[in-house]
Order: sequence, then C-alpha cells, then structure tokens
Amino acid sequence: MNLTQQLKERADATAASKSAEDLATLTNSVTEVENAGIVNNALKVGDTAPDFALADAEGNTVRLSELLEKGPVAIAFYRGAWCPYCNLELKALQELLPEFRAAGATLVAISPQTPDESLSTEEKHNLEFPVLSDSELEAINGFGLIHPVDERTKVYYEKAGFDLVKSNGAAGWQLPLPATYVIAPDRRIRFAFVNADYKLRAEPSDVLAAIKAI
Repeated sequence: MNLTQQLKERADATAASKSAEDLATLTNSVTEVENAGIVNNALKVGDTAPDFALADAEGNTVRLSELLEKGPVAIAFYRGAWCPYCNLELKALQELLPEFRAAGATLVAISPQTPDESLSTEEKHNLEFPVLSDSELEAINGFGLIHPVDERTKVYYEKAGFDLVKSNGAAGWQLPLPATYVIAPDRRIRFAFVNADYKLRAEPSDVLAAIKAI
C-alpha cells in the first residue's frame, strides 16, 4: 500500500470516528488555509532554495548549503509528531531511504518542534535521517510555508491534547504547510509538493524519481 492509500485510510477512519462538529472544524481549518492563498506564496519549481542552519535532534547544526555539496537534498516539512498524517509520511520516507541514499541524495525532515520533540519523533519511528528543529521558523518562513492556526482549530487541538506551545516553543500556534521539495546542488528547486490540505502528501516514489532526474 502506497502512502497516498495509507493517508486516505487514515482520513476515512477519522471521518468515521469524529462528531459532525469536529469534522466541520477540521474541514474549516483546510478552507482557512486555502482562502489565505499561502500555497501561492510558497516556493515553486525553478525557485532558488534559501540556505538555512537548523539543529538536528542531537543539537548539531545542519546547513542546507553543506548538504548540497554532497548531492541533491530532499526536504519534508511536517507539522509535528502529534499529526498522524505526518507520522505516516515519515515512516514511508524511511522505508525508501536506502534508495534515496543510493541515488546520492540526502533526506531531511523539518518541523517547528523543539529539538527535544524532534528527538522523540526520531526515536519513536526509528528514523535514520535527520529530523531538524525550526522553532524560529527560519526555513519554514524562507520557503513561504507558515500559517497561523485559526482560533476554532486551536480550541479543537487543545481539547485533543495537542499543546503546540509546548511542542513548538517560540513558534507557538503556527504551522508549516506540509510540503516536500527536492533541491539540486545549485540550490534550484526541482520538485515541489505543497498543499493546503494536511491530509495530502507527496508520494515518496515521486520524490525519488525527481532526484534521479537531476
């Protein structure tokens, strides 16, 4: 089963288990992001990726420019460990990691979570690629992905036990659009998947194909 099918199964299960009010809130959260036009402002294929320096789960600084010296870089921006769709995506990327490496690429994941939260994510899912902390929103803003959590959704998340202030630190109630990029060594973006619907993600096999095309 590919990632797209797994995500649909998860969405269907959520729809079957939530109240009509909660489902309306979740639907509205996507509509709010769509209406804000944030997807249109995100970096696209052909744009130049901004450099960034972020801490990995162990506190080491990781720079995009240094990673690109080794070859292409695939970046998965995700919302946080509390997001089940993000967790499915990270696990699917981990499964394809040997093929990413064989193609000469580096894979990293970025969220607004603090380093401690990123470490927990890395350990929980046995991830063998760097999980970077962007609690200052350097890369998330640089790629044009940031959006505030609307008040209605904030109340829902708090009720569900998702404390974004605790997990994100200074970023608080702001999240990135889930997005996946492939960056060539010249910093040009060769693949971009950005969607206002947090339930949709790039298929890892498509990301790998973009890497092999460089």
